[in-house]
Amino acid sequence: MGFKCGIVGLPNVGKSTLFNALTQTAAAQAANYPFCTIEPNVGEVAVPDPRLTKLAEVAKSAETIPTRLTFVDIAGLVRGAAQGEGLGNQFLAHIREVDAIAYVLRCFDDDDITHVDGRIDPLADAETIETELMLADLESLEKRVTNLEKRIRGGDKEAKLTLALVERTLPILQDGKPARLVSRSDDEEAAFRALNLLTSKPVVYVCNVDEDSAATGNDYSRKVEERAASEEAVCVIISANIEAEIALLAPAERAEYLEAIGLEKPGLDRLILAGYDLLDLITYFTAGPKEARAWTIAKGTRAPQAAGVIHTDFEKGFIRAETIDFDAFVTCGGESGAKDAGKMRLEGKEYVVRDGDVMHFRFAN
Repeated sequence: MGFKCGIVGLPNVGKSTLFNALTQTAAAQAANYPFCTIEPNVGEVAVPDPRLTKLAEVAKSAETIPTRLTFVDIAGLVRGAAQGEGLGNQFLAHIREVDAIAYVLRCFDDDDITHVDGRIDPLADAETIETELMLADLESLEKRVTNLEKRIRGGDKEAKLTLALVERTLPILQDGKPARLVSRSDDEEAAFRALNLLTSKPVVYVCNVDEDSAATGNDYSRKVEERAASEEAVCVIISANIEAEIALLAPAERAEYLEAIGLEKPGLDRLILAGYDLLDLITYFTAGPKEARAWTIAKGTRAPQAAGVIHTDFEKGFIRAETIDFDAFVTCGGESGAKDAGKMRLEGKEYVVRDGDVMHFRFAN
């Protein structure tokens, strides 16, 4: 599974440049004018995980298959998108399809690159994006009320639960706050997700800074970090121009380049980690002579459902999961060594998979 992250932002903030760099493609046009990205561009990237490389070495795997992350570069938003301005309707429809949203905010000065509002203010840009999403959510919820009330009169208990959520969410949106701040119980979570509200999706603030600020940030990005901290949200500082340069380098040269500019990891790695944290995702592995492979699941997933990510038959016929901790797998020299050392566990249907588990599923056909 992996996850799908929508990249959004006002025109000319560098989001398409970032998309091109992250996916190492030239699929999205990056030009100095609004709406250079007319249709959403989709790119998949491998999720970097050094554990997978180590597992492949230990298991002598012929192939290494990482899990993948999907980025969706969505056409630039403008004020009035909720009323269909610019490419508003397309923009809002494409956002509904993603798991998380990366707000790319311009945190650099450059007189050669125009800003749609004629000024550099990342917090104002974030407000513009969120306001348009909130207006769209308001319209969506208000349209549902009459139909829900009609269904309730017909004895629909599910509609009663949904209407209660709608009535609790509308005042939040009307107060200028995103739907993700609405308090709700675990029992209501599925119904809340079914509302498919744009502002219910987790947000990563991506500060696109100049090259000199990539390692330390700048005054613009610090303001965004303060906002993210106040919301318990995630903020990532990236220089799209540096990421574009990294994308052109051979893997062996990247570490040297990053060290020279004071960075430990590329922006891609940091953005992925931020996304995983936001969506409570973890990784488990399968490893053998044929392949070593990473699989992404939600934290709290039980063994049968984790098996189902590989194939639905694995979940339907689940018997047990032969499980080894990553460290034990490596230390003991692989599956056989771990088994001989008593480090392999037989886990049943109630086992909650942990990050780094190396698993082999037994199932009935």
